[in-house]
Amino acid sequence: MTQPVLPTAQPSVSRRVVRALLAMASVLPAFPALANPQHPSAWQINLTRGDSGLSHDVWDLHMAVFWVCVCIGIVVYGVLVYSLFKFRKSKGAKPDTGFTHHTLLEVVWTTIPVLILIGLAYPASRLLVYENNTAGSQLTVKVTGVQWLWRYDYVDYLGQPIRHVGLISKLAEDSNEARQGVPGISPWNIKSKSGVRDYLLNVTEPLVVPTHTKIQFLITSVDVIHGFWVPALGWQADAIPGQIHDAWGEFDNPGTYRGQCAQLCGQDHAYMPIVIKAVPRSEFQQWLADRESKAHMDVISRTAQVVRASETQPQG
Repeated sequence: MTQPVLPTAQPSVSRRVVRALLAMASVLPAFPALANPQHPSAWQINLTRGDSGLSHDVWDLHMAVFWVCVCIGIVVYGVLVYSLFKFRKSKGAKPDTGFTHHTLLEVVWTTIPVLILIGLAYPASRLLVYENNTAGSQLTVKVTGVQWLWRYDYVDYLGQPIRHVGLISKLAEDSNEARQGVPGISPWNIKSKSGVRDYLLNVTEPLVVPTHTKIQFLITSVDVIHGFWVPALGWQADAIPGQIHDAWGEFDNPGTYRGQCAQLCGQDHAYMPIVIKAVPRSEFQQWLADRESKAHMDVISRTAQVVRASETQPQG
Protein backbone atom coordinates (compact mmCIF):
# COMPACT_ATOMS: atom_id res chain seq x y z
CA MET A 1 0.00 0.00 0.00
CA THR A 2 1.51 3.27 -1.07
CA GLN A 3 1.62 6.18 1.28
CA PRO A 4 -0.30 9.25 0.16
CA VAL A 5 1.81 12.23 -0.75
CA LEU A 6 0.98 15.01 1.65
CA PRO A 7 1.14 18.58 0.46
CA THR A 8 3.97 20.63 1.91
CA ALA A 9 2.70 23.15 4.38
CA GLN A 10 4.32 26.17 5.88
CA PRO A 11 5.16 25.87 9.60
CA SER A 12 2.60 27.42 11.85
CA VAL A 13 3.29 30.67 13.63
CA SER A 14 3.62 28.87 16.97
CA ARG A 15 6.21 26.47 15.57
CA ARG A 16 8.21 29.37 14.15
CA VAL A 17 8.18 31.11 17.50
CA VAL A 18 9.37 27.94 19.24
CA ARG A 19 12.22 27.58 16.77
CA ALA A 20 13.24 31.20 17.30
CA LEU A 21 13.24 30.73 21.09
CA LEU A 22 15.36 27.60 20.78
CA ALA A 23 17.86 29.48 18.63
CA MET A 24 18.08 32.23 21.24
CA ALA A 25 18.46 29.68 24.03
CA SER A 26 21.43 28.14 22.26
CA VAL A 27 23.56 31.24 23.02
CA LEU A 28 22.57 31.51 26.69
CA PRO A 29 25.52 29.39 27.95
CA ALA A 30 27.84 32.20 26.85
CA PHE A 31 26.15 34.82 29.01
CA PRO A 32 27.86 33.84 32.31
CA ALA A 33 31.06 35.22 30.77
CA LEU A 34 29.36 38.62 30.58
CA ALA A 35 28.60 38.49 34.29
CA ASN A 36 32.14 37.47 35.28
CA PRO A 37 34.53 39.22 32.87
CA GLN A 38 37.50 39.17 35.24
CA HIS A 39 37.97 35.43 34.75
CA PRO A 40 37.57 34.40 31.11
CA SER A 41 35.95 31.03 30.61
CA ALA A 42 35.63 28.58 27.76
CA TRP A 43 33.48 29.88 24.90
CA GLN A 44 33.49 33.41 26.31
CA ILE A 45 32.27 35.80 23.63
CA ASN A 46 32.79 39.11 25.38
CA LEU A 47 35.86 41.22 26.14
CA THR A 48 37.59 40.96 29.51
CA ARG A 49 37.17 43.89 31.88
CA GLY A 50 40.92 44.26 32.41
CA ASP A 51 42.82 45.24 35.53
CA SER A 52 43.00 49.02 35.59
CA GLY A 53 40.78 52.06 35.61
CA LEU A 54 41.55 52.71 31.94
CA SER A 55 40.61 49.18 30.88
CA HIS A 56 37.42 49.42 32.95
CA ASP A 57 36.47 52.64 31.14
CA VAL A 58 37.09 50.97 27.78
CA TRP A 59 34.98 47.98 28.80
CA ASP A 60 32.14 50.19 30.08
CA LEU A 61 32.08 52.12 26.78
CA HIS A 62 32.11 48.84 24.86
CA MET A 63 29.14 47.57 26.86
CA ALA A 64 27.26 50.84 26.38
CA VAL A 65 27.66 50.55 22.60
CA PHE A 66 26.73 46.87 22.79
CA TRP A 67 23.43 47.53 24.59
CA VAL A 68 22.62 50.42 22.24
CA CYS A 69 23.05 47.99 19.34
CA VAL A 70 20.90 45.41 21.14
CA CYS A 71 18.08 47.93 21.62
CA ILE A 72 18.29 49.04 17.99
CA GLY A 73 18.22 45.41 16.88
CA ILE A 74 15.17 44.65 19.02
CA VAL A 75 13.26 47.61 17.56
CA VAL A 76 14.27 47.00 13.93
CA TYR A 77 13.82 43.24 13.91
CA GLY A 78 10.72 43.52 16.08
CA VAL A 79 9.06 45.73 13.46
CA LEU A 80 10.33 43.41 10.73
CA VAL A 81 8.95 40.23 12.35
CA TYR A 82 5.68 41.95 13.22
CA SER A 83 5.25 43.10 9.62
CA LEU A 84 6.03 39.63 8.26
CA PHE A 85 3.32 38.00 10.34
CA LYS A 86 0.75 40.80 10.40
CA PHE A 87 0.83 41.66 6.71
CA ARG A 88 1.55 38.29 5.10
CA LYS A 89 0.02 37.25 1.83
CA SER A 90 -1.84 34.29 3.37
CA LYS A 91 -3.95 36.76 5.35
CA GLY A 92 -4.87 38.67 2.21
CA ALA A 93 -2.41 41.54 2.60
CA LYS A 94 -1.56 43.37 -0.61
CA PRO A 95 1.30 45.81 -1.29
CA ASP A 96 0.45 49.49 -1.26
CA THR A 97 1.78 50.61 -4.60
CA GLY A 98 0.82 54.22 -3.95
CA PHE A 99 3.03 54.66 -0.87
CA THR A 100 5.98 56.98 -1.50
CA HIS A 101 7.21 58.53 1.75
CA HIS A 102 6.23 59.68 5.21
CA THR A 103 7.83 62.94 6.31
CA LEU A 104 7.40 62.41 10.07
CA LEU A 105 8.85 58.91 9.97
CA GLU A 106 11.82 60.06 7.90
CA VAL A 107 12.53 62.88 10.36
CA VAL A 108 12.29 60.46 13.32
CA TRP A 109 14.55 57.75 11.91
CA THR A 110 17.10 60.39 10.91
CA THR A 111 17.07 62.33 14.19
CA ILE A 112 17.29 59.31 16.51
CA PRO A 113 20.52 57.87 14.96
CA VAL A 114 22.11 61.34 15.01
CA LEU A 115 21.32 61.70 18.73
CA ILE A 116 22.67 58.20 19.41
CA LEU A 117 25.92 58.97 17.58
CA ILE A 118 26.35 62.25 19.48
CA GLY A 119 25.64 60.49 22.76
CA LEU A 120 28.31 57.88 22.06
CA ALA A 121 30.84 60.22 20.45
CA TYR A 122 31.20 62.41 23.54
CA PRO A 123 32.36 59.71 26.02
CA ALA A 124 34.37 57.98 23.26
CA SER A 125 36.26 61.20 22.47
CA ARG A 126 37.00 61.88 26.14
CA LEU A 127 38.25 58.32 26.61
CA LEU A 128 40.42 58.56 23.49
CA VAL A 129 42.10 61.72 24.81
CA TYR A 130 42.56 60.14 28.25
CA GLU A 131 43.95 56.94 26.73
CA ASN A 132 46.64 58.82 24.79
CA ASN A 133 47.75 61.08 27.65
CA THR A 134 51.03 59.58 28.89
CA ALA A 135 51.90 62.59 31.08
CA GLY A 136 52.84 61.69 34.64
CA SER A 137 54.12 58.21 33.79
CA GLN A 138 56.29 56.71 36.53
CA LEU A 139 57.87 53.90 34.52
CA THR A 140 58.91 53.93 30.85
CA VAL A 141 59.45 50.73 28.90
CA LYS A 142 60.51 50.51 25.27
CA VAL A 143 58.80 47.60 23.48
CA THR A 144 60.38 46.39 20.25
CA GLY A 145 58.74 43.81 18.03
CA VAL A 146 61.05 41.42 16.18
CA GLN A 147 60.25 38.44 13.98
CA TRP A 148 59.24 36.60 16.16
CA LEU A 149 59.87 37.79 19.69
CA TRP A 150 59.65 40.88 21.89
CA ARG A 151 62.46 42.96 23.34
CA TYR A 152 61.83 45.10 26.42
CA ASP A 153 64.19 47.90 27.52
CA TYR A 154 63.60 49.76 30.78
CA VAL A 155 64.17 53.49 30.19
CA ASP A 156 63.41 55.23 33.51
CA TYR A 157 61.58 54.73 36.79
CA LEU A 158 60.34 57.47 39.16
CA GLY A 159 62.31 60.07 37.22
CA GLN A 160 65.61 58.19 37.40
CA PRO A 161 67.21 56.69 34.27
CA ILE A 162 67.66 52.93 34.10
CA ARG A 163 70.85 51.76 32.47
CA HIS A 164 71.45 48.46 30.71
CA VAL A 165 68.31 46.67 31.90
CA GLY A 166 66.49 44.85 29.16
CA LEU A 167 65.31 41.39 28.27
CA ILE A 168 64.38 39.21 25.32
CA SER A 169 60.98 37.52 25.61
CA LYS A 170 60.21 34.71 23.19
CA LEU A 171 58.06 31.59 23.12
CA ALA A 172 58.90 29.15 25.93
CA GLU A 173 61.17 26.30 24.89
CA ASP A 174 58.69 23.51 25.72
CA SER A 175 55.96 25.14 23.62
CA ASN A 176 58.42 25.80 20.81
CA GLU A 177 59.54 22.16 20.75
CA ALA A 178 55.96 20.87 20.95
CA ARG A 179 54.80 23.01 18.03
CA GLN A 180 57.68 21.68 15.94
CA GLY A 181 56.67 18.10 16.66
CA VAL A 182 59.68 17.09 18.72
CA PRO A 183 59.13 13.42 19.76
CA GLY A 184 58.08 12.91 23.36
CA ILE A 185 56.74 16.42 23.88
CA SER A 186 52.96 16.81 23.69
CA PRO A 187 51.12 20.14 23.79
CA TRP A 188 48.61 18.53 26.16
CA ASN A 189 51.33 17.97 28.78
CA ILE A 190 52.57 21.55 28.87
CA LYS A 191 51.27 23.21 32.02
CA SER A 192 52.25 26.06 34.32
CA LYS A 193 53.31 25.53 37.92
CA SER A 194 49.69 26.07 38.99
CA GLY A 195 48.49 23.36 36.61
CA VAL A 196 47.04 25.66 33.93
CA ARG A 197 47.64 24.63 30.33
CA ASP A 198 49.83 27.36 28.83
CA TYR A 199 50.87 25.86 25.52
CA LEU A 200 51.87 28.76 23.21
CA LEU A 201 51.02 31.20 26.02
CA ASN A 202 54.24 31.19 28.04
CA VAL A 203 57.55 32.93 27.35
CA THR A 204 61.18 32.53 28.31
CA GLU A 205 61.14 35.75 30.34
CA PRO A 206 58.12 37.97 31.12
CA LEU A 207 58.05 41.75 31.32
CA VAL A 208 58.11 42.64 35.04
CA VAL A 209 56.28 45.82 36.10
CA PRO A 210 55.06 47.28 39.41
CA THR A 211 51.40 47.54 40.37
CA HIS A 212 49.64 50.89 40.95
CA THR A 213 52.13 52.55 38.61
CA LYS A 214 51.42 54.47 35.42
CA ILE A 215 53.56 52.78 32.78
CA GLN A 216 54.45 54.42 29.48
CA PHE A 217 55.06 51.97 26.64
CA LEU A 218 57.19 53.17 23.70
CA ILE A 219 56.28 50.67 20.98
CA THR A 220 58.23 50.14 17.76
CA SER A 221 59.57 47.42 15.46
CA VAL A 222 62.78 46.59 13.63
CA ASP A 223 61.39 44.66 10.66
CA VAL A 224 57.64 44.46 9.93
CA ILE A 225 54.44 45.68 11.60
CA HIS A 226 53.60 43.84 14.82
CA GLY A 227 50.71 44.40 17.22
CA PHE A 228 51.24 44.79 20.97
CA TRP A 229 48.00 43.58 22.53
CA VAL A 230 47.37 42.67 26.17
CA PRO A 231 43.58 42.57 26.82
CA ALA A 232 44.02 43.48 30.51
CA LEU A 233 45.43 46.88 29.46
CA GLY A 234 42.32 47.71 27.43
CA TRP A 235 44.06 48.73 24.20
CA GLN A 236 46.13 47.44 21.28
CA ALA A 237 48.97 49.37 19.61
CA ASP A 238 50.80 48.72 16.34
CA ALA A 239 54.59 48.34 16.40
CA ILE A 240 55.71 50.03 13.17
CA PRO A 241 59.31 50.16 11.89
CA GLY A 242 60.78 53.65 12.11
CA GLN A 243 57.96 54.97 14.32
CA ILE A 244 57.37 55.20 18.07
CA HIS A 245 53.82 54.59 19.28
CA ASP A 246 53.42 55.68 22.90
CA ALA A 247 50.64 54.37 25.11
CA TRP A 248 50.16 53.82 28.81
CA GLY A 249 48.69 51.26 31.14
CA GLU A 250 48.44 50.35 34.80
CA PHE A 251 47.83 47.18 36.80
CA ASP A 252 45.85 47.31 40.02
CA ASN A 253 46.53 43.75 41.16
CA PRO A 254 49.60 41.49 41.13
CA GLY A 255 49.40 38.67 38.63
CA THR A 256 50.37 37.37 35.23
CA TYR A 257 48.70 39.02 32.23
CA ARG A 258 48.96 37.51 28.76
CA GLY A 259 48.59 38.87 25.25
CA GLN A 260 49.46 38.19 21.63
CA CYS A 261 50.85 39.87 18.56
CA ALA A 262 47.76 41.29 16.86
CA GLN A 263 49.17 41.89 13.37
CA LEU A 264 49.96 39.19 10.82
CA CYS A 265 53.76 39.50 10.75
CA GLY A 266 55.04 36.34 9.11
CA GLN A 267 55.10 32.57 9.39
CA ASP A 268 55.64 32.52 13.18
CA HIS A 269 53.11 35.27 13.93
CA ALA A 270 51.13 32.87 16.15
CA TYR A 271 54.19 32.06 18.24
CA MET A 272 55.15 35.39 19.81
CA PRO A 273 52.98 35.70 22.93
CA ILE A 274 53.21 38.57 25.41
CA VAL A 275 53.44 37.92 29.15
CA ILE A 276 53.50 40.72 31.73
CA LYS A 277 54.13 39.96 35.39
CA ALA A 278 52.80 42.64 37.73
CA VAL A 279 54.35 42.63 41.21
CA PRO A 280 54.13 44.95 44.24
CA ARG A 281 56.29 48.07 44.06
CA SER A 282 58.73 46.90 46.75
CA GLU A 283 59.29 43.61 44.92
CA PHE A 284 59.80 45.43 41.61
CA GLN A 285 62.33 47.83 43.14
CA GLN A 286 64.31 44.88 44.47
CA TRP A 287 64.11 43.10 41.11
CA LEU A 288 65.23 46.25 39.29
CA ALA A 289 68.14 46.82 41.69
CA ASP A 290 69.33 43.26 41.16
CA ARG A 291 69.10 43.64 37.39
CA GLU A 292 70.96 46.96 37.41
CA SER A 293 73.68 45.49 39.61
CA LYS A 294 74.06 42.47 37.35
CA ALA A 295 74.13 44.69 34.24
CA HIS A 296 76.77 46.91 35.86
CA MET A 297 78.95 43.90 36.67
CA ASP A 298 78.55 42.63 33.09
CA VAL A 299 79.74 46.00 31.74
CA ILE A 300 82.78 45.95 34.06
CA SER A 301 83.56 42.37 33.04
CA ARG A 302 83.36 43.14 29.31
CA THR A 303 85.46 46.27 29.75
CA ALA A 304 88.12 44.29 31.59
CA GLN A 305 88.15 41.66 28.85
CA VAL A 306 88.64 44.34 26.21
CA VAL A 307 91.49 45.92 28.22
CA ARG A 308 93.25 42.57 28.72
CA ALA A 309 92.86 41.72 25.04
CA SER A 310 94.38 45.04 24.02
CA GLU A 311 97.29 44.56 26.44
CA THR A 312 98.11 41.09 25.11
CA GLN A 313 98.16 42.19 21.47
CA PRO A 314 101.67 42.60 20.07
CA GLN A 315 102.74 46.16 19.60
CA GLY A 316 103.29 47.15 15.96
